[in-house]
Formats: sequence, structure tokens, C-alpha cells
Amino acid sequence: MSDKDTKAMMSTEDIPQGKASPNSQDLQRSVFYSIKFFVLCHSLLQLAQLMISGYLKSSISTVEKRFGLSSQTSGLLAAFNEVGNTALIVFVSYFGSRVHRPRLIGYGAVLVALAGLLMSLPHFISEPYRYDRASPVDMPQDFEASLCQSKTLVPDPTPAPSNSSCSSYTETQHLAVVGIMFTAQTLLGVGGVPIQPFGISYIDDFAHNSNSPLYLGILFAVTMMGPGMAYGLGGLMLRLYVDIDRMPEGGISLTSKDPRWVGAWWLGFLISAGAVALAAVPYFFFPREMPKEKQELRFWRKVLTVSDSPVSKGEDSPSEQSLREPLEKQDGLVQIAPDLTVIQFIKVFPRVLLRTLRHPIFLLVVLSQVCMSSMVAGMATFLPKFLERQFSVTASYANLLIGGLTIPSAIIGIVVGGVLVKRLHLGPMRCGALCLLGALFCLLLSLPLFFMGCPTHRIAGITHEPGNLPGLEQFPACRGNCSCPLDDFNPICDPSTHVEYLTPCQAGCTSRVVQEALDKSQVFYDNCSCVVGGGPVPAGSCDSACSHLVLPFMFLVSLGAALASLTHTPSFMLILRGVKKEDKTLAVGIQFMLLRVLAWMPSPVIHGSAIDTTCVYWAQSCGRRAVCRYYDHDLLRNRFVGLQFFFKTGSLACFALILAILRQQDKEERTQVTVSIPGLQQQQPLVSGPEKKPEEFRP
Repeated sequence: MSDKDTKAMMSTEDIPQGKASPNSQDLQRSVFYSIKFFVLCHSLLQLAQLMISGYLKSSISTVEKRFGLSSQTSGLLAAFNEVGNTALIVFVSYFGSRVHRPRLIGYGAVLVALAGLLMSLPHFISEPYRYDRASPVDMPQDFEASLCQSKTLVPDPTPAPSNSSCSSYTETQHLAVVGIMFTAQTLLGVGGVPIQPFGISYIDDFAHNSNSPLYLGILFAVTMMGPGMAYGLGGLMLRLYVDIDRMPEGGISLTSKDPRWVGAWWLGFLISAGAVALAAVPYFFFPREMPKEKQELRFWRKVLTVSDSPVSKGEDSPSEQSLREPLEKQDGLVQIAPDLTVIQFIKVFPRVLLRTLRHPIFLLVVLSQVCMSSMVAGMATFLPKFLERQFSVTASYANLLIGGLTIPSAIIGIVVGGVLVKRLHLGPMRCGALCLLGALFCLLLSLPLFFMGCPTHRIAGITHEPGNLPGLEQFPACRGNCSCPLDDFNPICDPSTHVEYLTPCQAGCTSRVVQEALDKSQVFYDNCSCVVGGGPVPAGSCDSACSHLVLPFMFLVSLGAALASLTHTPSFMLILRGVKKEDKTLAVGIQFMLLRVLAWMPSPVIHGSAIDTTCVYWAQSCGRRAVCRYYDHDLLRNRFVGLQFFFKTGSLACFALILAILRQQDKEERTQVTVSIPGLQQQQPLVSGPEKKPEEFRP
């Protein structure tokens, strides 16, 4: 056979389905037949997908204020992202490589982008945000309606909602808005189902065996920046006023520090959806199959040659195994029973699940990860709101702190954990010890958080303390003959006593003064009968005396996040080396499914419910409880940090049991070897089963 014929045959075999084409050489040179380009596209897509998935968490308190939601409802909204994902993720394992994976990834990304657009729709169908609901429509907001007006001129407000703002249309619109957001979150989860599993398996199928771990490492490194970018985007968007596209005439007199401020939460969803849509375009041009990469990357070959890791000895290093094993999980059920129908697949899955859960190490590792993931899910969802309320910082600043400190710390922790496992050649025993130490120090760092916080603001008519509270001795008699709206919220602060009033009317103020500055205007209220000297007093809540504690608080939280993330790779290795080889592919898939069902779905709701129990003043909307205006800061801190402490304690207990079981198993093995083969104690680890091989690294 001539060289030309040989080259032609090779070209034909490399084309998908083995079909020859006159332009086969051009196809092979196409950028869409390059696995490197696919890795680049998939990194950008997963980055954009995680950014849009995490963006709601960065604006959760803003959405609550805008639509009058409780923390429990907003936590349920955040958890609905996992509902659609969990319902379909099992079937992804069944379909495996039977479908056109790049095209299905593209369809999923388009659905994610549409869900992002749907998430921003409530802004456009709702009426403009009115931060002073007591003001008539034809009167500038935050003006005379909040002032003290004589009861002889204005009738007494009635508790029952009788105004036009509580019409059935308004309530229907509210339910429609909430329903749209829940639907969008569900579609967001459904669209994300094929993206990561199909993308990872596609890379592993067509990349060179030696290059696959490197490509996956690049993919995961880029992907992990997504949540940080989501918080950063939230920090930027929430600086803008919510109705920036339809500002009222004359502008607004609010600043971002005002508790009534609502940022442009919807704008981040539009930007993220646009990024996902752009990243989805290349997937409709990738082939169903491409020629397998034939050459190992030169610099990667040098790294493996120079490294003293087991790779140079012909073995897979722990880090490579940890990268390759997740790939197998995507097609795990297909590998076990490739000819099963969907019905047979559903019948087989519960039996395999129960068999895997009966393994004690696997079960304890999953339980420890459930506890750790519950802690992470609650913190990721409500830490921005906690910082806002506890330390009186803006939503924008809280998001920038999380995106700039906590997320990078967690990424560093994951990387360091993987490096320690690889460079120190850690076996199961040492992996368990590393997880135990990481969980222990993470728990210890939580203790100071109970004592780092700010006291509850003193609010006239809400906070009740024993004895005479300076500035509140005469309340509410001091406001005299004022007729104050019951549902108004326009806080002012008496700087001399640090007492906060819900409205200027509550303080007996009868006049309003605006001081113009170069870049902003400051509102003051005067002639206030409840204020010593009569005023003037500034609009807005009182400044916190301990806002400076937010940075030490975030430093401890970020350090704890790094230590918790340190356990990620070692605990993953315990699963891979703790179950039978034929069950590894399914064990990882079951692990991620249980984490979604037991941690990522219920944890935001649990944290939101706990936060709601610390509320001391609820806003009312048409006779129903809406958003919380004020919290008991001490109770909020104790319950939020206490939940974190509870989950960390559970994780620590699981790792302690894992280490105890591993020690017992090791002792039994040594006893058995001594009795059966007295002269070969040292050789036993080398000839034991695959799950015992890491023990050879123990001194």
C-alpha cells in the first residue's frame, strides 16, 4: 500500500462515523476539531454558568426588599436551582455518549441564558419602586407624606388595608412575579444538567490520555472563579439604583447606605445571560466525535518527567486519579449495563445505590461532605445579608468582600489540599487525618465569631429595654397630635442619643430641609418634638459603632473557608479508595446527588428560617407579612454562626469516626498478616488489592 493510500485511510478513520469527505483535511484543520479549543470554550461556558447561578445569592437581600419576601422564601428560591438539576442528573449518566454531546451542551446553555432573562423579567413587568409608599403618586417621594400632620387635618390611619395599593390586581401581580422567579430558577438548574457531565466526558474521550488531567485542571481552575465573579458583579450592580432605566423626575434622595436602597439586581442577570449565550454559540459547530489527540503536550511531558510523583513510575498520581474518576461517573451506569432500557435502568439504580451506601467509609465521607456543603450553602446564600444587617455595611461592599476574600481563600484551600495529597503521597489514613485537622481548625476559628458583632439599634416603639432608655422616656407621647401612616418606612436618626425612628412623623418632625452638595444631596428633618433641641436630624439609619469589625470577621470566615476546602480532595480520595473498583464510577455520581438532595436544597431554607426567627419588626403589605425591617443583632449572630458551628461539628465527628475505622482496619490487617505470613509483613501492602495500595506510602 502506498503512502498516499495510507494517509487517505487514516484521514477517513479520523472523520466521525468513519465517513470519507473530499474536504477531510480541511475538517481536521478546523478549529472545531481541536480539543484544546473545546477546553477553552467549555472553561468560559462553565465560568459564565456558575456566574449566573451564583448571582442570585449576591443580591438576595435586595430581591427581598424589592418584592417583600421573607428569608425563608428567598432561601427556597435559591434552592430551586438544585431542584431541576437533581431531577435530571441521574438520566445524564444513562444517556452518556449516546447523544450529540456538544449540541446538547449548547441547548442547555441556551436554556440557562433564557432562564437568566426570565429572572430579570419581574423588573420590567412591575411598577417602579417607591421607597416611600405613603407618598401620593403625584407628589415627590420622601416629602410631606412622612411628616407630622395634625389629626384634625388627616384622619387616623386604620390597621386594615383599605387603599388602592392593596387591590386584587396588586396581589395577583406579586404572586406572578414570585412564580416567574421560581420558574426561572428551576429552568436554570435544568439547563445546567448537561453542561459539566457531557463536557468533561467529551474532553476525556478525545484528549490524549496524558493531557486529560491537565485539561481538566485548567477547566476546574477557570470554573472556580465563577462564584467570585458573581459576587463581584453583584457588588457593582447593586451600586446602581434599581430603576436606573426609568428614573423619576427630579431624581431620588437616597444613597446606597439608606436601608430603603434597592440596587439594580436585574442588570446582573442580563449581563450573565448574555455571557452564557455568547459562550453557547461554538457548541453548535463542534462535531459529535473528533479525532483523538495523538500528541502529548511537550511542557507537560517535561513536568511529569522531572516530577518525582508516581506518574514517572508508571502509576497514576492521586491528583490524576481524582481528575479521571469523575469522568468515569458520567458514563458509569452505561459501562455497567450498556444495553439497559430506561425502565431497566431505573430498576437497577436503587439496588446499586443501597449497595454503595452500605460501605461505612463511603457513608461517613458523604455525611461529612453533606455537613460541610450545608455550611457552605447557607453561608453563600445569606452571608451578604448577614454582613449588611450585623455591621451596617452596604450590599455592594458586602459582596465585594466575599468575592475578593472568601471565594479566593476557598480556591486556595482546594488547590493546597490537592497538592498535599499528591506531593506527600497520602494514603487513606493520612487523608483521614488531614481532613480531621482541617475540620478541627475550621471549627475552632468559628468560636470568636460568636462575639464579633454589633448591638441592635435602639428603635423608638420597637426595642424594649429595662430601665429608662435615654432619648425614649417621652415616646410616644412626645409626637403629640401627629397622624402617622402605619405602613410608612422612612427612618431618621437622632445623633445625640443614637435613637432611630421609623419615620419623621414618629419623631414629631414637621419640616424637611435638603442640603445640596456637589455630587449628592443630604436630607434633614427639623422641628422634631421627640428630639432634644428639635433637630435637625439626618435621614437614614444610625451609623454602627462597630462597623470596623467587619474586616476581622471576614478574615476569620475566609481562613475557615480555606481550611474547610482543604478537606475537599482528601475526602474525595477516601471515596475513590474506599469502595470497590467496579463501584467507583457510581460512587462519585451518588455522592454528588446526595449532596444536592441533603445539603444544597434544604440548607438555604433552614438558614432563611433561622434568620426569620430573629426579626423584631416586619413590614406589612396588604395585610400579609413582607420583608423584615429590623433584626435582633445578637440573636441573629448567635443563630447564624450557631448553624455554621453545628454543621462543622457534624463534619468533624464524621471525620473522627472515619479515622477510627481506618485505624481499626489497619490493626486487623496487620494482625492477620502476622498470623498468616509471619515473614512477609513488609511485602503484604505491595500485593494487596487496589484499595490497599496507598498504604505503601505510610512509613
